Amino acid sequence: MSSTQGANETKYYVFLTLAIFVGMAGVFVRFLDEVWGHGFLFTSLSNIILIIGILMALRWVFIVLK
Repeated sequence: MSSTQGANETKYYVFLTLAIFVGMAGVFVRFLDEVWGHGFLFTSLSNIILIIGILMALRWVFIVLK
């Protein structure tokens, strides 16, 4: 199987979509600070979620480029 066929597999795009949703959840948690006011808690939690989303997306990129 060539690398271009592997890049077109549906499972990779499902994984990328999941990574995007995780990143969007991190952005959403950042704005919860304005609602409940626990700045450090929500900022730290959103940063962790965003890092997880970034790592998932980078994993996808390196799997496809492999």
